[in-house]
Amino acid sequence: MTEVVGRFLEDRLGTTPQRASVTFLGVEPIDVLRFAAGDRPTVVYVTSGCARHPMSDPTDLHADPVRGPRAELVVRMSSGTPLPGLHKRMATLAAAPAVEGLIIAADALVDLGEPLWDGSPFTAVLLEADELGIVELPEPMDPVTMLRAIPITANEAAWVRLKGADALREAWREAEIDVTRPDRASATPA
Repeated sequence: MTEVVGRFLEDRLGTTPQRASVTFLGVEPIDVLRFAAGDRPTVVYVTSGCARHPMSDPTDLHADPVRGPRAELVVRMSSGTPLPGLHKRMATLAAAPAVEGLIIAADALVDLGEPLWDGSPFTAVLLEADELGIVELPEPMDPVTMLRAIPITANEAAWVRLKGADALREAWREAEIDVTRPDRASATPA
């Protein structure tokens, strides 16, 4: 599974990634792949391992071990700024379906309760479909959806809970906020 995702990403992004592996007790390792090309304005981080198994409700005693939603997380950030610890937090997010039974999908808000990288004002992510698309798997497995995890502040997370993901996206558009900048301002939706 992880090999299929890795080949897909290398083909789509046109470069070989750097790889960091994070292990959690009782869970298979989660890799975080970092794709950066010298002339590329963004660095792309992608988890590999979240989609090993389909996501299911942890209370479902008869969950299908083959069919069901699968996803990997993508973070796109402007290049040139160090983001220490990002790979560990991404691995934590990617392990949440196996550890906590979390089913991640587009428009979901996932709050870490800690900075997404050391010193970051962003403590949560808002998920949406990423331009990488989906990774087809052999039948009968469902495809892997690549979900972009956009770093957001605690105030933005509160806004999503109150008004929804689309309202926050609209606030970003109106304020012309570049969500790939690690030093961006927090949106102040009206």
